[in-house]
Amino acid sequence: MSTVSSLTGSYAYNDTLKGVYYGPGSIKTALPKLLDILGVKRALVLTGRSLFHNSNIIKTVESILKEHDAYGATFYDIGQHSPIAQIKSGAEQFKAAQADVIVTVGGGSPIDAAKAICHFLHQERGGPYARQIAIPTTLSAAEYTFAAAYTDEEGNKIFSISPELAPAGIILDAELTLATPERLWLSTGMRAFDHAVAESLYRPLVPPPIKHLCYAALADLYTYLPKSKADPNDVEARQKLQIASWMSLWPLKLETFTSFGLSHVLGHKLGATYSIPHGITSCLTLAPVVSLKAEVGTKEDKEWLANALFYLRKPSTGSAEGDIKALSAEIQRLVDDLGLHSTLSQYNVPRGDIPKIAERAVDSKEDPTFPAVVALLEAIYS
Repeated sequence: MSTVSSLTGSYAYNDTLKGVYYGPGSIKTALPKLLDILGVKRALVLTGRSLFHNSNIIKTVESILKEHDAYGATFYDIGQHSPIAQIKSGAEQFKAAQADVIVTVGGGSPIDAAKAICHFLHQERGGPYARQIAIPTTLSAAEYTFAAAYTDEEGNKIFSISPELAPAGIILDAELTLATPERLWLSTGMRAFDHAVAESLYRPLVPPPIKHLCYAALADLYTYLPKSKADPNDVEARQKLQIASWMSLWPLKLETFTSFGLSHVLGHKLGATYSIPHGITSCLTLAPVVSLKAEVGTKEDKEWLANALFYLRKPSTGSAEGDIKALSAEIQRLVDDLGLHSTLSQYNVPRGDIPKIAERAVDSKEDPTFPAVVALLEAIYS
């Protein structure tokens, strides 16, 4: 039996994660519980500049930590794509505060930065890894993986991977997302959509139960992203979106690492190099990549993708290829309705770089999909 079939494989849950707490207002009780569960005493609060300066969320988290005599310091110099210089500064702040846990508040960049800090601290001093409690305020779902993604001095995306880097606790409190800018909130929702499709439905070795969780994630993202745009203060819709983000990237420990889906790979090649937010890269690439899968996907990939149309409550066209094309059209319509339509030219990507981006995404110009990926990038250029 083929090892790439979803009919054979394995599943393991990442035992680093000790708890996920969710619900509006849950921060007040969940954070003290996680401090006790982990047996940690002093926290470094890690976040980005915008969240620190433009909301009261960090003050709320600091206040809870101070009530339990667990506050060490706050570091808020984490930017988009987690630059290595900022990670090193954060590691120094962690040591200066004599912290033993990082409480991260924000989106994928600070959550990944915290993983990277834990990685570098472990390299430096050995012993057990420092732990992270993640309090996400976007829908990027970085909190459910144990890959630390950051950007080196040359602007390349670097990954450090270890199960010990996964956050030990996660708090999904929708009230804390109300200050998240609309474009960031909605675009990271499309990132979660991308996770469900590109990292699960057509990624090898992902077990069927997780693929079915992704169908549920797609249904809720498709329903509640427009509702959240229509009423940004609808906390119930925001909470459902946070849970959908969780389902889109359910914690998973594969025995053998398998490559990300093409949409995600293109996002990694575009994001850090050209300063395009990860959510926007998914808005750019997901719909055309799904359309391409109707032509180049395996029979099993096509079946999983085609079935997604049912969960969006859309009628079948009568063929797998037709259903995949219809799914692609629905994804693009959702992007457009959310006001997230973008082009590569908007982000000043040189048109001459397109062959290089395509080659890096598929590893070689000799790859049979290389011409199609070049055409895909040309189509989203302007």
